Amino acid sequence: MVAGCFSIVSCEQVSTPKPRGYHRIDFPKKIYKRFDEGCKFSFDIPVYANVSNDKNSDAQPCWINVNYPQFNGKLHISYHNINGDKRKLVKLTEESRGLVFKHTIKATAIDESIISDKADNVYGTYYSIDGNAASAIQFYLTDSTQHFLRAALYFSSEPKLDSIQPVLNYIKKDVDVMIKSFKWK
Repeated sequence: MVAGCFSIVSCEQVSTPKPRGYHRIDFPKKIYKRFDEGCKFSFDIPVYANVSNDKNSDAQPCWINVNYPQFNGKLHISYHNINGDKRKLVKLTEESRGLVFKHTIKATAIDESIISDKADNVYGTYYSIDGNAASAIQFYLTDSTQHFLRAALYFSSEPKLDSIQPVLNYIKKDVDVMIKSFKWK
C-alpha cells in the first residue's frame, strides 16, 4: 500500500481579527443663533441644528424639536402655559420627574441639578442619565407662575453609551448654552 503525503501551500497571509472601531466624527465649530419664533420663550441653538414643529397628534403649539441631523439626535421640547395654576405646575413637574425615572431600568445613575436664574426668572431641574438609557439628558424650566417647558434628548439608534458618548458630550454643551440663554417673553 502506498501512502501519500499532501501539502497545501498558500501564498496568502494569515489574517488576524481586527478590533471593532467606530466611525470618525468631525464636530462642527460651536456657533450659536437665537431661536425666537412666535413662542413664549427664546434661547440660543447651534447653527448646525434646526428646529421643526412636533408632528405628533397630541402636539400643542410651541412643541418643537431641535434636530441634530448629522448626529441622528433630537431634543424634544414641549411647552405648557400654566396660567398661575399651582396644581398644574405640580402635576407637570411630577410628570417630568416620572418620565426621567422610567429610565432607571437601564440607567446606572441619574443626577439632578437645580436650575435657578433669578434675574431671568428661570427655574427648573436638569437630569443627567448615565448608562444605556434611551434618553441621556432631560430638564424642565418654569417661571413658577405662567410657563413650563420640558425637554428630552433622544438619539435614533440603539442606546450604547460607549458609542454615543463623544456626541453626547458635544451636545451637552449646546444644552448648557440653551439653558443659560433661555428667556421667557
